[in-house]
Amino acid sequence: MYKLLIRPILFWFDPEEVHYFTFSLIRFLNRIPGFSSIFKSLYEINDKRLEREVFGLKFKNPVGLAAGFDKDAKLYQELSNLGFGFIEIGTLTPKGQEGNPKKRLFRLKEDSAIINRMGFNNGGVQEAVERLKKNKGVLIGGNIGKNKLTPNEEATTDYEICFDALYDYVDYFVVNVSSPNTPNLRALQDKEPLTALLQTLQNKNVTKPKQKPILLKIAPDLTDEQLLDIIDIVAVTKIAGVIATNTTISREGLQSVNKSEMGGLSGKPLTQRSTEVIRFLSEKSNKAFPIIGVGGIHSPEDALEKLEAGASLIQLYTGFIYEGPALVKSINKAVLNRMK
Repeated sequence: MYKLLIRPILFWFDPEEVHYFTFSLIRFLNRIPGFSSIFKSLYEINDKRLEREVFGLKFKNPVGLAAGFDKDAKLYQELSNLGFGFIEIGTLTPKGQEGNPKKRLFRLKEDSAIINRMGFNNGGVQEAVERLKKNKGVLIGGNIGKNKLTPNEEATTDYEICFDALYDYVDYFVVNVSSPNTPNLRALQDKEPLTALLQTLQNKNVTKPKQKPILLKIAPDLTDEQLLDIIDIVAVTKIAGVIATNTTISREGLQSVNKSEMGGLSGKPLTQRSTEVIRFLSEKSNKAFPIIGVGGIHSPEDALEKLEAGASLIQLYTGFIYEGPALVKSINKAVLNRMK
């Protein structure tokens, strides 16, 4: 029903406006008595065989929602009713910011893809914390970044502020230095500044009563040499794992009229490359750390391919928009069927 009826209607309208409309609709429906139970019955699979223990946390299933969809932690409770095993919020910054000028979100329907140049638009970490205080059992990842006007030399302070503010309210952290939409942010992926940033956060982490897993989200555009650097950095800093991958700046093979728009590309064009990065990291590190696989997952087969390449968990974003919430259930069914 989603692909035949709902999606064609939604895709007539501006994608950013549709996003906010969909948020309001999901929130409204979940406030109607009984509707949250209906969503759960439609999309949730409760089966112990789907549970995963990764970096010390128990996930009820391996399918999560990637950062960027619920930036400000406004809808994580309702989204969890659609069958996700975990929800990643953010990217959050210390101060609220508008992000880049609109129009900044583009559908590439012929390519089953999206280009965004949102620019870490969010209300600031403290606003999200207030909403997270009301969490009722949803496993939450906190994706953190720096403000646009913060120079790279002072970026570590921004990440520390977000880490301290979110520490009591998220289950794991994701350090985002790989978005192409904040000026010079990707320069923080270089070995020296990235090692320093992650080590600072780990030093802060070990002073806490209970350490929280810290993960690094990387770009799909890294070379093999840079990916080997990532493996070394994980070993040196002892962070918990890697999320592979963020959006790409590549435009290879695109057909859509919007293919020349600036920003990060997500969706089907990223399927193969993100899987290659997962497999490279898994094999070259000898499976030394967990990987969350994300990028171009539009079918159960895409998800299984990521898992077989070495991912411990996966996340959806663009595939969720194009395929609808039934994708979560179909992936979990496929994971169960693979066990037979």
